[in-house]
Amino acid sequence: MEPPTSSRLNSRKRRKDGSGPNGATELDGIPPKMSRRSLGLREPAPFSDEVEIDYSKPYVRVTYEEAMRGTPLDRPVRVYADGIFDLFHSGHARALMQAKNLFPNTYLIVGVCSDELTHNFKGFTVMNENERYDAVQHCRYVDEVVRNAPWTLTPEFLAEHRIDFVAHDDIPYSSAGSDDVYKHIKEAGMFAPTQRTEGISTSDIITRIVRDYDVYARRNLQRGYTAKELNVSFINEKKYHLQERVDKVKKRVKDVEEKSKEFVQKVEEKSIDLIQKWEEKSREFIGNFLEMFGPEGALKHMLKEGKGRMLQAISPKQSPSSSPTHDRSPSPSFRWPFSTKTPPSSPANRSRNKSAVTYDISEDEED
Repeated sequence: MEPPTSSRLNSRKRRKDGSGPNGATELDGIPPKMSRRSLGLREPAPFSDEVEIDYSKPYVRVTYEEAMRGTPLDRPVRVYADGIFDLFHSGHARALMQAKNLFPNTYLIVGVCSDELTHNFKGFTVMNENERYDAVQHCRYVDEVVRNAPWTLTPEFLAEHRIDFVAHDDIPYSSAGSDDVYKHIKEAGMFAPTQRTEGISTSDIITRIVRDYDVYARRNLQRGYTAKELNVSFINEKKYHLQERVDKVKKRVKDVEEKSKEFVQKVEEKSIDLIQKWEEKSREFIGNFLEMFGPEGALKHMLKEGKGRMLQAISPKQSPSSSPTHDRSPSPSFRWPFSTKTPPSSPANRSRNKSAVTYDISEDEED
């Protein structure tokens, strides 16, 4: 029989290239909707030496079957998980979450090893023991923290803290001259396996820092840390400052290039737009020009109409031939006074009147 949360717990294993928010993947189960209220504790978990234990009651371990069925509220299953918890990260939190959800009613006790034990058996830590204690205290799944936890669990330690099961991943943990420090726990039937979170560990984080040491050193120098605090030599300090200046210049050049590219792109778009508009306007202009000045344009028709009007105005219509004709009456004769000769004429009139008939001056002379 499995607890109701086991399926959800096992489905939350995160892959190394998690694609969802907060490291979630397609394999993660969809959590049910919960009311908007505070689910975490309001205070950090207490230390074990600050918790009173009623030793009047005998310590009787519960079996795995009893723990899976569920125990009374006043008798939770006491699960112990230990570790270094240096640079506390989501992998640590997920392991403690699995330990907390192993059984329906679980009281989780977490042991944190001291600096002395850790430096002797594993290596140097980034955080000191007090910082690691404090980090574990503020994990929401932890009910109690054991400071200066032992490297190997003894029966006396298990009895002192009334531990029912020990939670850890099932990979053999070789240390302190043993192939697996949890071998005797597994043989006693007190081991409850959890799953490791792939893709993140304290060693991975330290590897990133060592790999990008120059980047982080420059970062902290820029933020005000001294070279002495970073254990950086004088030459490296100057080198980092020079690299920082070079990077700033490169960034400025890159910004200028990006802005120039944007400007050129805008000019190209504007020129293309202007060319398109010019083509449209030129077509319209050519069409209007041909419509006005083309072979069959409006101007030709206007000229034809004007020419016809001019011809009509220059050559008016002839009078009708059927109109009656009247003989001209001879102009009355005029007589020069005291003279019987014809009136004098100009040389032009003379030439015109050479063949003309001589006018009579008066009727008396005719008589």
